[in-house]
Amino acid sequence: MDEWQKDRIASSLRGLNPTVLRRLSAGFATIGDVQFLPGYCVLLVDTPNVERLTNLPRRRRTEFLADMELLGEAVERVCARRDTGFRRVNLEILGNTDPYLHAHVWPRYDWEPPEIVHRPVWLYPAERWSDSKTALGPEHDDLRAELTAEIDRLRS
Repeated sequence: MDEWQKDRIASSLRGLNPTVLRRLSAGFATIGDVQFLPGYCVLLVDTPNVERLTNLPRRRRTEFLADMELLGEAVERVCARRDTGFRRVNLEILGNTDPYLHAHVWPRYDWEPPEIVHRPVWLYPAERWSDSKTALGPEHDDLRAELTAEIDRLRS
């Protein structure tokens, strides 16, 4: 695990998290560490020690949820342009593993395995989450750039 991964929010606040696409109103739009579903992103809260949505004041909750929607729309637009098999985006705030508020933005595709395509992403085999062939890397630079540009377009 790289140093920035030990505290993704603090590293984002210091400008050291390489997955950050843009700082938003209440969080950081980041591209996911794994890209077996190309376009996967995560919204990180920008306030340290916030474990759940209800830990934020109501105004900040609304801002976080608006950021989640904006990131979801950016992922939807980019993935629909890049892949004719794009179906939809799933938005999830879970918090079962990482102890900080974050939202998963999962693009879903028609080409996914039939036993998973209509089910939660979390049913993919464990090895998909650590497969070096789909780990975030330089081959995703164009995707990163498109996502960032779409976020900027939606915010303007």
